[in-house]
Amino acid sequence: MQKKTLISLTACLFILSIMLGGCSTMQDKSAGTTANKYPNKPITFIVPFGIGGGTDLVARLLEKSAPTYLGQSLVIVNKPGASGTLGWNELSGAKPDGYTIGIAGTELLLQPLYGPSKYHYPTALEPLAQIVSLSMVMAVKKEQPWQNVDDLIAYAREHPGEIKFGHTGVGGLGHVAGEAFAKIANIHLEQVPFQSGAEATASLLGGHVQVVFLNPASIKEHTKSGMLKALAVSGKQRLTDPVYTTVPTFKEQGFDVVYDNWYTIAAPKGLPPEVKGKLVDGLQVMINNPEFKKSIEQLGLQISYLGPKELKEKWLDDSEQLTKVVQETGILDKIKGQKK
Repeated sequence: MQKKTLISLTACLFILSIMLGGCSTMQDKSAGTTANKYPNKPITFIVPFGIGGGTDLVARLLEKSAPTYLGQSLVIVNKPGASGTLGWNELSGAKPDGYTIGIAGTELLLQPLYGPSKYHYPTALEPLAQIVSLSMVMAVKKEQPWQNVDDLIAYAREHPGEIKFGHTGVGGLGHVAGEAFAKIANIHLEQVPFQSGAEATASLLGGHVQVVFLNPASIKEHTKSGMLKALAVSGKQRLTDPVYTTVPTFKEQGFDVVYDNWYTIAAPKGLPPEVKGKLVDGLQVMINNPEFKKSIEQLGLQISYLGPKELKEKWLDDSEQLTKVVQETGILDKIKGQKK
């Protein structure tokens, strides 16, 4: 009797192990099938700034090309506010399944320096591709008498407190560049944050601010039409776009204001390797496509593609450099005070 019971128990355990093994195999196959079918629905694309700004304009170009190169459409979701952190909070907290990605700029590295944030973005997100690198442009209305940086400085010294400069968020690169310029020039400029480059530009045209520090895409058409004039760019070299080729760098004019921005595509950390691979491969082909490149150049920007590995290293290098700059210049403490 005991022998029969033991045999029956052994048989049951054997059958159970086969069933469990089969379930495990089915789950593995299911996971593999899911990855193989990716993407099978539209991909949400978070833009952490308002409509009409530089990041939004680039996102709209990606939206046009996505069905061809990613196999699904992108659904643009603008989440402006808190210098990009509202959008990056949502991106960082999204499920890492490849159906939520977003655009990021240098502010991604700057914001954690100013105080506690919900996520440490450089580690909560993983880079997929760099699209462009760009300089900030310092621009004024055409009616202003300032023809160069020295003219503006002279006016600011004679009329302290009168000049306000617009940018796309407290602690962002435009804000940092503006504060750095004011410190080096020994003048006072009152900063005014906006939720997008389009809003800052409208305020400049309306006379509510006298200067802006924005990316070239945000003000290209107004500069081209003559409504605005650019006085300086913050890069190491002049911009190659015909609209900006005559605009000198700050460095050329004797001011050590050198800040480069970039736009990258990032995803929540922990993407399945197969999903990440499909995104990386599709984005690389898309960004390097001649038609996409031409569209980017029409915005006044230049393609500067980097893959995930190189981009991760760039994030680390730029984070170290920016931390050093804002600390040594005292800008960090000033911005911390302005954010309170």
